[in-house]
Amino acid sequence: MSNNYIQPGNVIDYTAGSDIASGDVVVIGNMLGVAKTDIATGETGSVQITGVFKCPKVSAAVIAQGESLTWDVSAGAFDDNAATPASGDVTGPPAVAFAAAGNGDTTLLVKFTGVPGTVT
Repeated sequence: MSNNYIQPGNVIDYTAGSDIASGDVVVIGNMLGVAKTDIATGETGSVQITGVFKCPKVSAAVIAQGESLTWDVSAGAFDDNAATPASGDVTGPPAVAFAAAGNGDTTLLVKFTGVPGTVT
């Protein structure tokens, strides 16, 4: 192994600007991840930026398996990729629907890719 290898890169340390609960979706620059533990304001904790997680979904959104998602910051939930992003929303490749979810569903399985997206 090379002498400059650090880690696989699936988890990133993050210093919280406000309290974060374990399992919350976290926006880190242009990336999305999920807090592995509670992180208090000003403290540093681990955020998983790859893997599949059950996450909140905008109830009215109809999402196909494999669809890229929009993280709706104001709703605190994922929306479909046809949603018009508002300020602070994250779109593009950071999150993909691992399974389809229909109108009325309030959660969906999300594959976090670790790939940066676009912040509106």
